[in-house]
Amino acid sequence: MINHKISQEILEVSHFIRKTSPLIHCITNPISINDCANMILALGGRPMMAEHPEEVDEITSVANALCLNLGSITRDRLLAMGISAAAARDHGVPIIIDLVGAACSTLRKNFLQDFINKYKPAVLKGNITEILSTCGIECRSSGVEANKEQLIDEQNVDEYAKFLGQWAKEHSAVLLVSGPIDFITDGENSYMVHNGVPMLGNITGTGCMLNAMVAALLPSGNPLMAALLGTITLGIAGEKAEQVSDGPGTFHMKLFDEVYNLKDGDIITKGKIIKL
Repeated sequence: MINHKISQEILEVSHFIRKTSPLIHCITNPISINDCANMILALGGRPMMAEHPEEVDEITSVANALCLNLGSITRDRLLAMGISAAAARDHGVPIIIDLVGAACSTLRKNFLQDFINKYKPAVLKGNITEILSTCGIECRSSGVEANKEQLIDEQNVDEYAKFLGQWAKEHSAVLLVSGPIDFITDGENSYMVHNGVPMLGNITGTGCMLNAMVAALLPSGNPLMAALLGTITLGIAGEKAEQVSDGPGTFHMKLFDEVYNLKDGDIITKGKIIKL
């Protein structure tokens, strides 16, 4: 059960997207592009998946949010992200970036350092290894999975909240750390989210979907609650989808149905949030 104050803020964000159908410009990875578009539609937004470097500035300039993803990067995709981010900065369009593989290569680390300094994303989303690497902690990763010894839990969350909260506050950003326990902070307020099921990790692209869902909620003007609502929504939808699924295939299909059909009451009664 979510307390009254948080529930009011969350529902304001939820109602905003339903009333306004915001245009969300996504430059995401091709592995999950269709799922990301469908998740935005399921929430009530309008996805636009343009990524040609010669047109993205025009697209972003009329969008309501910009959703970026570092999965499966190419030279043209990185170029397009920079052009779009500049347009977003110039037109007041909020940005979320998924830090996929941030600890994997020097290319991604350098790109992110420059990107954050220039374009000031509203939300940075990633697993704990990707987040720590982006925040300047030396991390080694052989892929896009989090190092298990770094995962956030009840014992270490206060330490993480202090360090990550300080970074978030200094950069005027929200950090969304996905994992078995999700963690969200803007430096002033920090939350743990306990929704979700292991099956969410058994299909490709759920992290990308979460990034797109938060992007769809960003036009509300409340990035912290957008990150919190997106995380809760995917987690609850996963819990409900698992109950009517036989395996990863049917779970994948049902996940979209559950996001689309999720009611305010589900969010308030099934949301598992701890405010630190």
